[in-house]
Amino acid sequence: MTNANSAPFAYPGLERIFHERGRLAICTCLIAHPDGLSFTELQGACDLTDGNLNRHLHALAEVGVVRIEKQRGTGRPSTVYQITKRGRQRFLAYVDELESVIRDVHEGVPRDARRPKLATT
Repeated sequence: MTNANSAPFAYPGLERIFHERGRLAICTCLIAHPDGLSFTELQGACDLTDGNLNRHLHALAEVGVVRIEKQRGTGRPSTVYQITKRGRQRFLAYVDELESVIRDVHEGVPRDARRPKLATT
């Protein structure tokens, strides 16, 4: 394995489990709602189909990022999805690594080239 000095653009903190739009949305949403959300609430917030949301939630649960808790009370049982403590730490480390990517991109581009040029007609 190479070190950071010999491969400065390898970004080893970009975990594949988070590097997908749906999972990024789910984890961001669950961090914003630490008490958890129902499937329907997550679906609405992340704009995912039943199948996609279910697949992503189970993938995240398999690696301990998301906890799936069946709650029983009066009436129909419900399922609540929460980010785990370790999942939160891993996701925030992933976001920090993404910020490094963004910083490196901006530092590699001349300052005057950062602003998009407006089309002239």
